[in-house]
Amino acid sequence: MQLIQNDPHNNSLLHLLAQTINVKPDDIINFELSLCDFQPAAVGGINNEFIFSARLDNLMHCFTSVTALTETSSNESLKNEQNIRAVLLFDNEEVGSESAYGAMSPVIHEIIERVNSAFNGGNDHNLISKRKSFLISADMAHCVHPNYPEKHDSAHKPMMHRGPVIKINLENRYSTNAESESILEYIAKKHKIPVQKFCVRNDMACGTTVGPILSASSGIRSVDIGNPQLSMHSIREVCGVDDISYCIDLCKAFLEEFASVDVIFKVN
Repeated sequence: MQLIQNDPHNNSLLHLLAQTINVKPDDIINFELSLCDFQPAAVGGINNEFIFSARLDNLMHCFTSVTALTETSSNESLKNEQNIRAVLLFDNEEVGSESAYGAMSPVIHEIIERVNSAFNGGNDHNLISKRKSFLISADMAHCVHPNYPEKHDSAHKPMMHRGPVIKINLENRYSTNAESESILEYIAKKHKIPVQKFCVRNDMACGTTVGPILSASSGIRSVDIGNPQLSMHSIREVCGVDDISYCIDLCKAFLEEFASVDVIFKVN
């Protein structure tokens, strides 16, 4: 029985939806649907150096992070591990992180509590775990646009094929600080992985990520990074092929070596 009174939905849409899921139109109580580009991603360019796809921001780093976690989960890699490795993929980042599944949800706190409870750890262990933890907030970055190079500061012009971008903002729109930047840059240099740095022009507004949200709510150290791309948030976005492997390599090195590198940077 249809429960929606004075249904505002287009009748043709309701019938198409009912036909697709093999129910009667009156069986549909309500729904949430969003239009999206259905065209598959494609590799292109003179040397096949570009990826053209919808939703590169931020499905790209869902891919790079999960790939890095998977490829560093062998017994050899984990046998001396002192920490818990995890990847968190949040919904609603572009439309509001304040949801049951977004960055402002209790997910990150629940993970830490559940891990510690498995080892009979109490609230003190949860607090200690947060202070000892480190997160990479991985979201795509704005590559300098060839038609609008003046939009970037002259010393901060991320380019494709030159590695992930460490994103910095003194108004805390990104979560990067001197310590977190140094740790990630140390790992990158050790493995000869190219990284770039970006700070928005001081007379322009700056976007943000889930990094500051997660860092502020948990007290966990954080750094914001992202592969450079063009046409962010358009129906068809563009990024460089080489940067994918660079980011995977950086995330793998971080997961495997953070514990040992963190000791080097401990102030006290």
